Parts: sequence; structure tokens; C-alpha cells
Amino acid sequence: MSLLLWLPQSPQQLSLEAKIIAVSVQYRRAPENPVPRAFEDSWTALKWIASHAKGKGPENLLNSYVDFHKVIFSGDSAGATIAHNMGIRQGREKLGGLTVDGIILLYPFFWGTKPIAGETTKPSKRAAVENLWRIASVNSSGLDDPLINPVADPKLSSLGCNKVLVIVAEKDLLKARGVYYAEELKKSGWKGKAEILEFKGEDHAFNLVNPESEDTAELRKKTASFIHGL
Repeated sequence: MSLLLWLPQSPQQLSLEAKIIAVSVQYRRAPENPVPRAFEDSWTALKWIASHAKGKGPENLLNSYVDFHKVIFSGDSAGATIAHNMGIRQGREKLGGLTVDGIILLYPFFWGTKPIAGETTKPSKRAAVENLWRIASVNSSGLDDPLINPVADPKLSSLGCNKVLVIVAEKDLLKARGVYYAEELKKSGWKGKAEILEFKGEDHAFNLVNPESEDTAELRKKTASFIHGL
């Protein structure tokens, strides 16, 4: 059975519909716990999961039912930012016993110093995003830190998975950056397959704001299909 590592929202309904086992990571959050603590907490969780790969970990459910060659990372907004970075770290450090089949990024919180095509140039709107990062990561190198601007990472092609699904919303301030990420990932020399799924008329976190909507149901359906390679 596939394993979904989710950052940070709890995906109970998706796990039921997709027939997967999900582990939800509750990492420490900024500003009380500034970046990179959330990233380190998530990596610690991943190492804990990997400890079950030989069937001898502390959680019997994972020992007995998980196919550790079909692990999926996923997250929404800042969770998507972390999910990408966990994929980069897995690609470089390769935790034993795990094969990350795919990564699902829901409206990822990516940004950069210079605006890209389709992205707002209004100072007030850009400041809203940029100030969040500065508050969360007081020791960061800035808006082109690969933790928030993955395209600035010269080793983007080391992403440790076979496929990526980037989900964006038409009205979301972060939409253009998510699309840009997928396009640049394809050009980087990475050997996997990247897809973009856009929801028209929707905004950031629409599935959390309207969990019973038709688009939210469609999101779960598309996510399940991606996980199972349909």
C-alpha cells in the first residue's frame, strides 16, 4: 500500500478514498520556531518512517502494510515548500529503504527577488509574501534562498522522486511561481515527469476553505489518480 507523507494538514478523507496510509507531520512553526526548524522536524519524521522499511519499526501499521517503494510526499502552501525540500534532501542523502515515487505540491509557497512572467509586480502584494518569509526565517539568505526559491538551486535536478504534480489555483497570488517551478524542473535535467493542474476560479487553499465543494472533490480524485499512476 502506498504511503503518503503529508505536511501539515491531516488527509483523512484522501487516505480513505485513495486507499493509502497517510502520516501527517506536525512540525514546529515560525515565528516562535524559525526556519529551518520545520524542515529539520520533517526530515526527522522521514527518518522515523524509514526505520520501518525492514519491518522492525515502532509502528506496526507501517511495518505490516506499507510498500516503501511507493512513498509520496505532499503538502499545501508552506507544507508544499517543505515537501519539495524533503525531495531534494532525499535525492542527495537517500535514506535507505525508501523510494519516493512522487511529490504533490498544492499551491506551493515559492517566491524570489525578481518577479517572473504572470506574477504581480505591485509592491504591496509582493511585500505581503516577502514579509511572511522574513518573519519565518530570520537567518535566511533572503528571497532567493533555495528553501523558498527552488529554481535558484543549482542542483534542482537532484530532486529524489519519479514524478511531481503541482496544483495551482487561478486567483492565487502564488500561481505563477508554482507553474514556473514545474517548467524549470523539466528543464533542469531532472529525469522525472512534472504535471501542472490548475483550478479555474479558485484561490489559495480553496480545498480547506470549501472542503465539500466540487473542485475539492475533483482535487482528491486527481490526487488519488496521480498517486496510483492512473
